Amino acid sequence: MSEPATPPRTPSARSRSSSSQAGSAPESTAGSRAAAQRLKIRRELAAAAMELFATNGYEATTVDEIAATAGVARRTFFRHFRSKEEAIFPDHDDTLVRAEAVLNAAPPHEHPLDTVCRGIKEVMKMYAASPAVSVERYRLTREVPTLREREIASVARYERLFTRYLLGHFDEHDQSGNDDPLLAEVAASAVVTAHNHVLRRWLRAGGEGDVMAQLDRAFAIVRATFGAGFGVGTGEPAGGAVRTSAETRGEVLVTVARTDAPLDEVMRTIQQALDARR
Repeated sequence: MSEPATPPRTPSARSRSSSSQAGSAPESTAGSRAAAQRLKIRRELAAAAMELFATNGYEATTVDEIAATAGVARRTFFRHFRSKEEAIFPDHDDTLVRAEAVLNAAPPHEHPLDTVCRGIKEVMKMYAASPAVSVERYRLTREVPTLREREIASVARYERLFTRYLLGHFDEHDQSGNDDPLLAEVAASAVVTAHNHVLRRWLRAGGEGDVMAQLDRAFAIVRATFGAGFGVGTGEPAGGAVRTSAETRGEVLVTVARTDAPLDEVMRTIQQALDARR
């Protein structure tokens, strides 16, 4: 007598989940490889453009020559850049994405200006990763007005990003009468200006020295000048805890703060409550 046929096994939820995860991993890996390949080609085109600009001059260099030097077709060039002046800034698009990611992932109790300063450090890291290339690029942008205009346009993109972020982080209890949009724009511009001042000084020195330490000193000046008026932790803190606050009850000042709240936030809140009482 033959044994009954065994019914086909239905994959369990756990098996289906494992298969799904296994399928997504190669996709993620493939995406990372594609992004790395894209950046590799962009940097090779940038290196070719800088070499030709330095040897033949900016005006005399054509897109066809840049593509040929990099070993790619003309259409490949235009898949990565819209013009030859754009080619010597291959990393700004990716750096802007990283800077925005810093803002989006900011801890709830970090001062907004500190967050913005961390964001623009992504730009400095880009330059510091290849000092020789950065120094040569700086030389070219000083000599070619069109390249300088392109660089200014890139800087403006960072300023707009940081201004939008700061506009969402004003202190609702600030009694100083700050013009919120003006302060956001000026503070964002100050952060970018401080960064560019340090960057230019470092580039003029041939890319020598601890540029990050210089940047931190410049940011301390910006923080001291523009730090007031921005609220810390405009969203609900983790676990639903109460943000730093202070109020007067008769002759008593009551302050409530998270244990991880920055000391300067606590002191600023206390001072504002005292000023409002006078």
